[in-house]
Amino acid sequence: MTDIFRRNNVKIFGEGTQPMLFAHGFGCDQNMWRWVTPAFERDYKIVRFDYVGSGKSDLAAYDANRYGSLGGYAQDVLEICAAAELQDVIFVGHSVSGIVGVLAANREPERFNRLVLLAPSASYINEPPHYVGGFDRAEIEGLLEMMDKNYLGWASFLAPAVMKNPDRPELQQELEQSFCSTDPKIARRFAEVTFLSDNRADLAKTKVPALIMQCSDDAIAPVAAGRFMEAQMPGSTFRQMQAIGHCPHMSHPDETIAVIREYLAVA
Repeated sequence: MTDIFRRNNVKIFGEGTQPMLFAHGFGCDQNMWRWVTPAFERDYKIVRFDYVGSGKSDLAAYDANRYGSLGGYAQDVLEICAAAELQDVIFVGHSVSGIVGVLAANREPERFNRLVLLAPSASYINEPPHYVGGFDRAEIEGLLEMMDKNYLGWASFLAPAVMKNPDRPELQQELEQSFCSTDPKIARRFAEVTFLSDNRADLAKTKVPALIMQCSDDAIAPVAAGRFMEAQMPGSTFRQMQAIGHCPHMSHPDETIAVIREYLAVA
């Protein structure tokens, strides 16, 4: 039997009973939640983990077929919930994990209480004039080609665009190092799955209430992408943050915490 805790490097802590499950984005790991989770430790059971292929997960467990779609990552989430016997879960997902959370909640809605989606997008590719995803398909294909030809160059190019906040160069450096610490083949596959997936049709199926948090200036997931998700998801709440960049849990943790706390207080 697979050791889920070892496979996904699962960490559980906190003084509360209701679980908050934090899921990281592409090229990241659970450590990037370290500025946010302390604010919730007193009131919740905090669960953090690494997707297979990221952070300190078990690389031997990586299966290209399983993780050839976001559904494989959603299955990770559900298996972690089952292994840790989590119910009434508040799922907090950054970037692509927003959709991973939607997929997991669509499969087992009874397991989840709320979805908190930080800088999410259901599809990153523009379909003018009706849909703004942030990228033309040729731009995505160019990024994937750059990963194939010069992975380190790709990491140094993408990190500042993702993070923005040039006055905090240490955050850009951390993100770039995180990109570079991931196996290039796994990262390339995850990038393709992330940026070429179109999960817009899954939004209307969601039965779990969701908070959609979108940054004001995000090169990866524009405000329009969040507004689209709000329009498609029953029972969703949209909040546009003052934060800029794609990683507000790192660059603007105080605002991130405040918005989540406000939502959970009235939920």
